[in-house]
Amino acid sequence: MSSHPLQFRLEAWVARGALALLRALGPARASALGGAIARSIGPWLPVSRVADINLRYCLPELDIAARRRIIHGVWDSLGRTAAELPHAADLELTAEGPGFEVVGREVLEACRDAGGPVILFSGHIACWEILPRVLREAGMPMASFYRAATNPAVDALIAAERQRTSGAGVPLFAKGTKGARAALAYLARGGRVGMLVDQKMNDGIAARLFGHPAMTAAAAATLALRLKCPLVPGHVERLGPARLRIVVEPPLPHPASGDLHADVATLTQAMNDCLERWIRARPQEWLWLHRRFPLDVYRG
Repeated sequence: MSSHPLQFRLEAWVARGALALLRALGPARASALGGAIARSIGPWLPVSRVADINLRYCLPELDIAARRRIIHGVWDSLGRTAAELPHAADLELTAEGPGFEVVGREVLEACRDAGGPVILFSGHIACWEILPRVLREAGMPMASFYRAATNPAVDALIAAERQRTSGAGVPLFAKGTKGARAALAYLARGGRVGMLVDQKMNDGIAARLFGHPAMTAAAAATLALRLKCPLVPGHVERLGPARLRIVVEPPLPHPASGDLHADVATLTQAMNDCLERWIRARPQEWLWLHRRFPLDVYRG
């Protein structure tokens, strides 16, 4: 039994009230409110120092004013993403207003028509929560991984929203060994899985990001090579309140040196190269708040 039952009940009550309010506001106004709150508070939080260190480390050409603008943008985008979650399942493919557009839809259609397993990789860029909705609209329901919230009641609320976005019957895999095994079995049966590959993985591969070593999860590359399935790059761009563009690129070519470990490293690096390209183009939309690089970068 939890040692904080009262705290958990209060958190769940607040979460339910926030979800109800955001639904009532509609997607555009909810997005605007979430962005306003987050950018008013977030830059003053200690974690914003991590973002500033990351920016100085990765983009040393930026001056302090540019870094501050990016950090404000990071918080704005994060707040909007959280506020848009209750609406993600209902956003529609549209040319204007709240909703989304897709660049590279033909890539998804080709993967769908070919059948078999597919891995789509992305990062915590703009409203990443919309990706399962886009794949569902394209006729390719996509399973995904999640990190459980500490509060079980809050976790259940978030999971329910993500399930609505993915679609009924599409699995959500908990991060960890058990979830990885379930995802492998799902892919082997011809399923489609989305992975966010931009966070630090201590037991991953020391691929480079912005020219620096960055421990990177190798699971997506390993699975793609072993199952001989497409590894598709895709990311989200924010165009306005609850207005999103999803850019899907052709599958990354599979290296075939005959050395699986070398091929996994090559493919993992190719994934990081995609992430870096996307982030450089729109740095305010990536979650710079992670301690993504070796710990000594953040000391002092």
